[in-house]
Parts: sequence; structure tokens; C-alpha cells
Amino acid sequence: MSKPRVAVVGYGVIGQRLADGVARQGDMELVGVVDIAPTLSTRALRELGMPYPLFVVAPEQRAAFDAAEIPVSGVLDDVLGDVDIVLDATPGGVGRQNKQIYQKRGIKAVFQGGEKNDIADVFFHGYANYEKGIGRDYLKLTSCNTTGLIRAVDCLDRAVGVERVIVTIVRRVADPGDTHRGLVDVAQVDPVPSHQALDLMTIMPHVEATGLLVHVPTTHGHIIHVIATLKKPLTKEQALRQFEDHARIRVVRIKDGFNSNTALFRYARDLGHKRADMYEIAVFDETIATSGREFMCAINVPQEAVVTPETMDAIRASLEMQTDRLEAVGLTNRYLGMSPSHAQVAPVARTPEPAATGAGR
Repeated sequence: MSKPRVAVVGYGVIGQRLADGVARQGDMELVGVVDIAPTLSTRALRELGMPYPLFVVAPEQRAAFDAAEIPVSGVLDDVLGDVDIVLDATPGGVGRQNKQIYQKRGIKAVFQGGEKNDIADVFFHGYANYEKGIGRDYLKLTSCNTTGLIRAVDCLDRAVGVERVIVTIVRRVADPGDTHRGLVDVAQVDPVPSHQALDLMTIMPHVEATGLLVHVPTTHGHIIHVIATLKKPLTKEQALRQFEDHARIRVVRIKDGFNSNTALFRYARDLGHKRADMYEIAVFDETIATSGREFMCAINVPQEAVVTPETMDAIRASLEMQTDRLEAVGLTNRYLGMSPSHAQVAPVARTPEPAATGAGR
């Protein structure tokens, strides 16, 4: 059986990372990436020797790439004639226009968090509702914050069940290089509830959620404070075992130097990760506290790379590469080099959950 062929449309902050993610999946083939004008990302692609074929949307865009000496392999129409699915990583609103093109060509697509939810058949998260995406034509990923938040909440939910969560998100105001944002010396508060809480309830409808969001003038990572009401008590030690046994969650300790968002960014850089990317969210050990069924922790979400694994899951679901959730996410994890940070342990006895949440961890 031939490998599914994938194209990435939009080669920016997220698109670069999705292209790398597909290229690392041993059972998929990256056909190429598509963009509209020379950028730092496409100039770097040229200096790297064009590891991925580059296409433009329209023929008239080739001149600018030719002037920048960036090789172009063709136009979007050429790509769409040679792929099974598109990962659309264009700016919010552009994907909606592109969807009309994909529909006319009968091509499946996965959209990112910047698009409105109604663009897709399924609002998707690999761990929390993989089954809902199987065989569907158009999937939309949750935002970076929501992706990380759901990983942590779903992990707890599959262990003992979660009734309610209250979150406070300390949100980086911009990606590195987004100088046009201009927020300096300010903590800007959004109204309650945050969209991340609403999105969590869309993915996990059995959990009640609300949340506050605060924008701060940093560029590397978000910090989310989670207060969860569990269905059964969970000790800190039991929670740590659940988190440590999750391939997409990294438990870190403040006493070891992991005391900030930038400490995690630096650690990823010291590990030699490309662009200092980290796919895992980080749970700070010393922020975990329990009181009966009340559970509290803080997590770090690396906003630039965190949605990459779930996007690979979306390809697997949409193309029905795997119909079993654990098999699908396990393959994604393996190809991306993620594994649990703790030896396999017996899971906490879990509370039966509604069928909509899917199979156990």
C-alpha cells in the first residue's frame, strides 16, 4: 500500500513545523509546501538546499521567488492533483477561502486553530476525540493553549474522571518576531470565559469549564493554571504517575531549574531540538496540589510546536490510516520521538465515562 501523500499550505510559524512533522512520519509522504511570497522561512528553505519542494498559489507569484533565487516547483493546482490531504496552515480566514478549492478537487483538509469551528466536520483532538475524526473530510485542530489544556485534562479524566475545570491562562502576547503586536509593560485581561474553556467543552462535553485569560509581553510559551474537580480523589503521587506515563506530557521540577516558560525554551534548545521546539506540554511538579476531589497544577504550553502531534493524528483519522486511537497516537509519538518520561505503571482505576470520550488511555 502506498503512503498517503500530504501537502502543507502556508509555510509560516505553524506550517514549517507541520511540514517537519509529516516528514518524520514513516508512513506518510510530504509532497511539498505552498506559500505566496518570499519570507524568512522560505529563504531558509533555500539555504537548506530545498529539502521540501516549494509551490506558489498562483503563477504570477513566481517572479518574486525567482528574484530571491528561491526555486519553485510549480503552483497549488499541481500539488492538489497529487495529494490525499492538505494541512492548511494559512492565516485565519484564508483557510475558509481555500476550503472551496479543496472541495472542488475532492481533497480532504485539516485546518488550524485560527479558523472558526464551523469550517470543519469535526473539532479535533488526537487523544480526547480521535474516533470522531475517523473518515471525515475536514478537521480543525484546537488552538495551542486548548491542545495543551485538553492533554492534561483528558489525562486526568481517563484516570478518575473530571467533572469541572477552572483555568487561568497567562498567555504570551506574540510569537517571536511579531513586533507589530506592540504590547509592552502590560497584563491585558480578557472577559470570562476564555475561548479555551469553551473549546474544551466542545471537545469534552461532559466536563464543565470556565477560564480567565491574561496576555503578557513574552513570546515563548503560555502558562495555564488548572483547578479540576475530579470524580474520585487522586493523590499527587498518583497524578504524577499518570502524567509521567503520557508521551505528550513532560513532568518538570522547579528545583531542577525549570522555573519559567523560558527555562523550557532554553532546555529544548540545549537538547538540540530544531528551532528549540518542544512537542510536549510541561507539568510543574511543585504546582501539583490536591484536596479531596479538588486538583491543582500549572502547565507550560510551547505554542509554536504543540499542535504538531495532534495534526499528525488528524491525518491518520481522516484518511482512516488507523481506527484505533491508541494505535494512531502511538505511531505519531514514535515517529516524532516522544515517549513517556516514566516507566510504565499500573493506571489508577478509572471511572466509567460517556462513550463519546473514546477508549481508555
